[in-house]
Amino acid sequence: MPGRTPAERKAWAQTAAYERWARESDRSAATQAARDAFIQRFYDEVDPERVLPDEERHKRAMAARSAFYARIRAKRLSAQRRRDEADRELAALDADLDGGAA
Repeated sequence: MPGRTPAERKAWAQTAAYERWARESDRSAATQAARDAFIQRFYDEVDPERVLPDEERHKRAMAARSAFYARIRAKRLSAQRRRDEADRELAALDADLDGGAA
């Protein structure tokens, strides 16, 4: 039997996810470990040896987290600018083609 197509795999994965969350009584508790691990990565990044005082370590970790989100935003804005530029170039080419056919 041949393997499933990407669309079939996606549909089965979505079904499994919906069924899992339908059985979950406390979604927040179910995802708490993942949220904790995400935040911990910033603490580990700024002070892997754990030598800083807790307050300073926390400040730096939160700054690292802010930088993480700022980097995502900058990348999103750059991608949007590139898409907009490509759209303008295509529109200009279309206008040139339409003008040349007359």
